[in-house]
Amino acid sequence: MRHAPRRRHNEFAVNLAFVKAAYASGRVRANVAMAAGTYMNANYAAEPGTFQNVLEANAGYKISRKKDLWFDIGIFPSHIGFEGAVSKDCWTLTRSMAAENSPYFESGGKVTYNTDNKKWLFSIMALNGWQRIRRVDGNSLMSFGTQVQYKPSGDLLFNYSSFIGTDKPDSNRLMRYFHNLYSTVNLSAKLGLTAGFDYGLEQASPKSKTMNSWYTPVVILRYKPTEQWAIAARGEYYDDEKGVIISAGAMPGFKASGISVNIDYLPEQNIALRLEAKTFKSKDAEFIKGQGFIERNTLVTFSAAVSFRSEISD
Repeated sequence: MRHAPRRRHNEFAVNLAFVKAAYASGRVRANVAMAAGTYMNANYAAEPGTFQNVLEANAGYKISRKKDLWFDIGIFPSHIGFEGAVSKDCWTLTRSMAAENSPYFESGGKVTYNTDNKKWLFSIMALNGWQRIRRVDGNSLMSFGTQVQYKPSGDLLFNYSSFIGTDKPDSNRLMRYFHNLYSTVNLSAKLGLTAGFDYGLEQASPKSKTMNSWYTPVVILRYKPTEQWAIAARGEYYDDEKGVIISAGAMPGFKASGISVNIDYLPEQNIALRLEAKTFKSKDAEFIKGQGFIERNTLVTFSAAVSFRSEISD
């Protein structure tokens, strides 16, 4: 389960500020990124102090001289989903409920193969858990993941990712099975569509054959009339009736739908100004307001993102 941040509003804050160094030469590659901000506070709260500011730290070796086959080990962005930690790289300013309740990062080792025509990617990984750098205390079981990606052209991508493992100690082990599917398609030079669907299962109790499930569909449509302007609309739904991932509000479990619209302006290639309005609606009172719960939650978010890049060549 994602570790919830303190609920704050009407405030300026730094969501994510990071410095990254990347190295690639022949058959060796490496990435290190150190970060701070509210994103790190919320998502790394369970990690020991030495890891709470490590956004990325990994190294890889190309196993084959002729094929695009790599072994990497360390801390990586998650192989699940089409949204990551860096807002400016996503179509919408804020993340979907699917992204917020599945891993943003992972740690372990993985083997990745890209076919010669670059249309297929296959990856298998051994992980320390569900959004974990350090494995849960008392858990002796590794988790595992897979990813298959098909890109028949530059305008179309299909992705399937999976996770199998546990986020509990051995004494209370509950096996979790998670599937993530999404596709991104450029309908025209200006119009793009992303559609995703997540489905998860977890044991209702240790050694039980009964499984609790949750699922979430999301659709995003983006229109980009010029290089400087973009508009995106999102529709989504999250159903976690048994509260496996989200347990909030006055009733057990969580069910909610959401819609959002955002507009982006890029005055320069490295500057993004973004404004988003978003509203959630649930059948039951799921959202906190003051000392109680309400059925609807609406928010407006503005962000300014700036990036700089410097390359050093041999």
